[in-house]
Amino acid sequence: MRNKTLTAAALLAAATLTLSACGTDDGDGGGDPVTVVSEEAGPKKAATVLDKPFEKPDLVLTDTNGKPYDFREQTAGKPTLIYFGYTHCPDVCPLTMNNIAVAKKQLPKEQQDKLRIVFVTTDPKRDTPKELGKWLKGIDPQVTGLTGDFDTIQAGARTLGISIEPPRKDDKGKIVSDHGTQVVAFSPKTDAGYLFYGDDATVQDYAKDLPKIIKGENP
Repeated sequence: MRNKTLTAAALLAAATLTLSACGTDDGDGGGDPVTVVSEEAGPKKAATVLDKPFEKPDLVLTDTNGKPYDFREQTAGKPTLIYFGYTHCPDVCPLTMNNIAVAKKQLPKEQQDKLRIVFVTTDPKRDTPKELGKWLKGIDPQVTGLTGDFDTIQAGARTLGISIEPPRKDDKGKIVSDHGTQVVAFSPKTDAGYLFYGDDATVQDYAKDLPKIIKGENP
């Protein structure tokens, strides 16, 4: 199988990952390769399989109940999807989360209970635990919402090759959050992030792949 060593920016391009209207992600633009891609996403594949999976980020944040949540500890040995976004996002964030939630509901209850879905805000000043909980309740109350210190969130995302910039005001004075739009899947067998999904992944894509992700298999 043909391998390609890619920088963060090249990885995202090769994986055909697109960017949202609410965020931009130019990658690191250089430096050491982030990972190696052996199976790129194609017309019939939404997932990009990584030869060198990412280690789970060392993230200890606050959940929607106001309690500390250790990402590594809480998701150890469990199939996990993580996404970085914000509740005021006008398009891609709610679309991505709804696509995953709808696909999850198509699974048998036993598989649903095994899957962990984690949403980490990129706009922690506005996305308080209460606001996160309210927003996620309308999508899937089983999703874990996390907020906390922006620098901690940014550093955790960076270990997964995802860029996040501090929220800013656009030309119209509206606060926006520039962030990468990738979903990373972690294997229950290795606890490593071995799959990337772009914001063009559909309900059907996730519905087809989730049973294999839950087993720690490649889609």
